[in-house]
Amino acid sequence: MSRPSAVAGSELARELATVLRGEVRFGTAERTVYSHDASNYRQLPLGVVKPADLDDVRTAMALCRQYGVPVVARGAGTSVGGQAIGPGAVVLDFRRHLGAVLEIDPRARTARVQPGTVLDDLQRAARPYGLRFGPDPSTHSRCTLGGMIGNDSCGARSLAWGRTSDNVEQLELLLADGTELSVGGRLTGAERAGLRELPGRAGRLHSRLQEFTDRNLAVIRQGMPRLPRRTSGYPLDALLPEHGHDLARTLTGTEGTCALLLGATVRLVEDPPARALVVAGYPDEGAAADAVPALLPYGPLTAEGMAADLIAALLAAGPRPPALDRLPAGGCWLFLETGGATALEAYQAARRLADAVRRERSAAVALVTDPAEQRQLWAIREAGAGIVTRLPGGGEAWPGWEDSAVPPERLGDYLRDLRALLRRHGLRGVPYGHFGDGCVHLRIDFPLDRPQGGGVFREFLEQAANLAVSHGGSLSGEHGDGQARAELLPRMYPPEVIGLFGEFKRIWDPENLLNPGALVDPRPLDADLRFVTSPRRPLPLALPYEQDGGSLTKAVHRCVGVAKCVDPTTGVMCPSYMATGEERHSTRGRARLLAEMLRGEAVPDGWRSAEVREALDLCLSCKGCASDCPVHVDMATYKTEFLYQHYRHRPRPLPHYSMGWLPLWLRAVALAPGAANSLVRSPAGALLKRLGGIDRRRVLPVFPLENFTRWYRRHRAAHPAPAGARPVLLWPDTFSNQLQPQVLRSAVEVLEHLGFDVRLPDGPVCCGLTWYSTGQLGTARRVLRRSLAALAAVSVPADTPVVGLDPSCTATLREDLPRLLGADGRPLSERTRTFAEFIDEHAPDAPLPHVRSDAVTQTHCHQHAVLGSAADRRVEARLGLHNRVLDSGCCGLAGNFGFEQGHFEVSEAIAERVLLPEVRAAGPHTVVLADGFSCRTQIAQLADGRRALHLAELIARELRAAARPVD
Repeated sequence: MSRPSAVAGSELARELATVLRGEVRFGTAERTVYSHDASNYRQLPLGVVKPADLDDVRTAMALCRQYGVPVVARGAGTSVGGQAIGPGAVVLDFRRHLGAVLEIDPRARTARVQPGTVLDDLQRAARPYGLRFGPDPSTHSRCTLGGMIGNDSCGARSLAWGRTSDNVEQLELLLADGTELSVGGRLTGAERAGLRELPGRAGRLHSRLQEFTDRNLAVIRQGMPRLPRRTSGYPLDALLPEHGHDLARTLTGTEGTCALLLGATVRLVEDPPARALVVAGYPDEGAAADAVPALLPYGPLTAEGMAADLIAALLAAGPRPPALDRLPAGGCWLFLETGGATALEAYQAARRLADAVRRERSAAVALVTDPAEQRQLWAIREAGAGIVTRLPGGGEAWPGWEDSAVPPERLGDYLRDLRALLRRHGLRGVPYGHFGDGCVHLRIDFPLDRPQGGGVFREFLEQAANLAVSHGGSLSGEHGDGQARAELLPRMYPPEVIGLFGEFKRIWDPENLLNPGALVDPRPLDADLRFVTSPRRPLPLALPYEQDGGSLTKAVHRCVGVAKCVDPTTGVMCPSYMATGEERHSTRGRARLLAEMLRGEAVPDGWRSAEVREALDLCLSCKGCASDCPVHVDMATYKTEFLYQHYRHRPRPLPHYSMGWLPLWLRAVALAPGAANSLVRSPAGALLKRLGGIDRRRVLPVFPLENFTRWYRRHRAAHPAPAGARPVLLWPDTFSNQLQPQVLRSAVEVLEHLGFDVRLPDGPVCCGLTWYSTGQLGTARRVLRRSLAALAAVSVPADTPVVGLDPSCTATLREDLPRLLGADGRPLSERTRTFAEFIDEHAPDAPLPHVRSDAVTQTHCHQHAVLGSAADRRVEARLGLHNRVLDSGCCGLAGNFGFEQGHFEVSEAIAERVLLPEVRAAGPHTVVLADGFSCRTQIAQLADGRRALHLAELIARELRAAARPVD
């Protein structure tokens, strides 16, 4: 199909924008963001439409047909075969507005959903009735029902509840020519005859389908392999009489190539109230796979396989999860889940299964009944698709041979042969997956960024396809074919069946407008690869990217599209997406734009790119992606690099001067705080906001009449440190020192109570974060070098701990300082501790006051991402504090972000998602804890007068209360 001209594309865009209620986006940024899914491919669409309702879908389809423009339906964009992208197409993003659960019918055990309904939203709606949708891919928090129907998704529990095609009751369809029809399950002869009599195009279509089936019964029966997991090609065998001429099943897994989905009725299953998990360890993955057939008769809900190299990749990517301690000895593990009406019933089923595992001498077993521990273990498995893109020992791994499937009884031999094939090609990968169904996930270190990479990729996939077929298997067992595998279908199916696939497609879509090239007449599997292999002039870099070989290109290619960042329900990542719902404001969307900027084609302006600047403008630099993203994309660092390069030798936005240089301005204010307070509270305060690029709705702070360092000098003169007390250096961060000195005073009070000699640096210090986050790296380096000199001037042992009170400042010293100063910054980085970490490490047995209060805690996003909160939880336990940590993510202020003009609405929306409602709902005597200055400021300004405390303030308050005489 020829692509439309630029003129035709602009005319289509104008007409769509005129008549649709939803968004029409044909600009460079949106086209770039939607040119990728979770595959290896990049295909720039003509534009993106986000339909507001089904009428928008109908109108968009009609206009695209009029202009001869293909249409690609998209859910969460997590397809690994390239099914959710299309060159020159209009992409319909169903997830943005068409995601409602329309109805739950508990009697019929069905649900009606829209195509963009997220699976977890359906599960939440069904849960009150004790029901759930059976299939559960690892992307359940963001994948859509439309996408699952398009690819016939499965997930870990297909052993119990089958594939999506086993759970579809009815599909509401829109054909490319505007025809609408409903298709359901098994049909009687009379029902088939009635379909042929329907008026117009619908009747003709059913007549052609029935004639097609009747004419090809023998070919279909003989040419379609029988497997528990076969999602390659069209499932034509569902049309056979013995399968009830099931049109809904036939169209499930057609990858949007035959019709657009307008809605679906799906079947629900009973959700076992109780679960138990048997973890069986075997010497290697072959032994684990060999053991599966003997365990399946015990009826596990799952039989998931996970080898030691996946655990090694997990450990290479981040800290060791405590759940790993529950894994028994072995080199590969099976996760065998059981369910029951009661915990006892689930446990008894698990015991029987564990006893069966023990019959194999080489096996070890652990039985996990604690729900929290089970969730932690499953989280490791669900993160697999992201974890294994970085191999243990280094190297990048990519999809391609992602989810082949063979009969379960042949899986062990297939895995051994697959490992041998990898060795022959000099490739590495980490197999894991649904061993109970014979389905294997595998990401491989194809050299796709080198000139010979495409050839290596092709040769391996061709031989792997032959291998899977030789074991009686399918090229795909879960994710469908797309561009990655459709070209290989003739290796699995005879020519007669391949011909039938084309005929079937033409019955539904004779003009080839729906996702062309995905299954029929496919594009070559080594075309359209998103990796740049030709040498290009590299853009200059200012930061080291030590985990990516000094390459920003490799860093942004960490993103493989698994899209955890577009889950709006939990975690810190990604707050701007949670507020706007726009793909370009997600971690994934920004990574795609940066990759395109480095590629230099659709975004040709390099560091001067306006599209990248706009997408990064709403990045809060919260660092949530650095920890929450399975592949640890670090967008805060990339944003700092971009801002440095973008504004180098150019005028900067006003906030970069007003708030980027705020530490300097605050030192000046400290000379005359009373006068400064009078100024900002006068009519001139509004002018100051405008000049500083500060939103008029923000309240400027009240400056204390005495900052902390002045107080400390008075305090130390009046209260010399006891002889022999252990020294500790307190870092007087700018915001605590100049704006909230009571936090640092409280820390001194607590640390001295615990017997420490609290010292300060010999002169002003600053972590440089305000300059770093605004890309003013030269100034940030100079500030940090002066701060190191002030620390070095203090006569204390070189290993004296440095305690930071503000998490953002402490995280900067811990993580960003070595990036800026290299080896010179590492000693301070290694000895920096949070307040809770210091107490936990250096005063583990010291008595702390008992706090008779309930509390809710807002964790600063930098603490979540860089520092961790385990020490805080241990200190709170010593206090006896009944604390609830909020799953609220970023507070939305994020340093200067929430103060800047143009950011207030997003900042407020982020805070209103969880944090502010929780704080307002907290009882009047409930303590609100927030160690971050930004978090406390956001709460003070938006939470109806509630005040949050630092942990040091809480402990100091209780010490003072305990010291007061009792009447």
